[in-house]
Amino acid sequence: MAQRSFWKGYLKLSLVTCPVAMAPAVSENEKIRFHTLNRETRNRVVSQYVDSVTGKVVKEDDEVKGYERGEGEYVLIEDDELESVALESTRTIDIDIFAPRDSIEWIWLDQPHYLTPDDPVGEEAFCVIRDAMAATKTVGISRLVMYRRERAVMLEPRDKGIVLWTLRYGDEVRDKAAYFETINANKADPSLMSLVLQLIDEQTKPWTPSMASDPVEDKLHELIAAKKKGRKRAAKPKPEAETPPSNVINIMDALKKSVAAASKTKR
Repeated sequence: MAQRSFWKGYLKLSLVTCPVAMAPAVSENEKIRFHTLNRETRNRVVSQYVDSVTGKVVKEDDEVKGYERGEGEYVLIEDDELESVALESTRTIDIDIFAPRDSIEWIWLDQPHYLTPDDPVGEEAFCVIRDAMAATKTVGISRLVMYRRERAVMLEPRDKGIVLWTLRYGDEVRDKAAYFETINANKADPSLMSLVLQLIDEQTKPWTPSMASDPVEDKLHELIAAKKKGRKRAAKPKPEAETPPSNVINIMDALKKSVAAASKTKR
């Protein structure tokens, strides 16, 4: 069943405009969430802001945001001052740039959203924009006010719809060279490479969502179900201390044993 959209507006390319609706592509609503309670009364605990020096509770009217400019020194920013620099929300996704899809690395992708036509009359315009991007292997780049900030967004054709990705800001992505430049760039030994390729072939399976399941969430459901029935779950035994792996290994022997084990499992 289609989820209710949280944003409605227009998709625009030059003089072509069509109504669209957008909904988050991922959700955490099914995740188990806990409240903090008073063990004695079973009432929920309410959090309050407390002055770090006096220890007294701060009234809501006395709360103010501050930017630390030095140790113990702050520039106070009032709510109306924050509102003065806020951007006006726009309801139009105006595509003004197209880029090759493979030119945008995965690390820039932030949050995915499903974009769909919101009017049968405008559906043809939506579909022709989608199909044109798919045919040219390009994505559209636009800007949009989302989550109270202006963000660059990428529109990618996907099946019958479009996936809109919010993109990370330029100062959020660290330069990979700072981490990878000291790694040996020499090509791997061909004989070792052959064994790893064989191991990959033995362990390759089609992707399914179950590969990204959360075993802790499943165990939490079991724990809650047992609690509802008044049963106590057996305490988890303490794990034995792990022995750190030895750095002195024969890679060839280890790969041969791995390939043999993978072949046996597959059979």
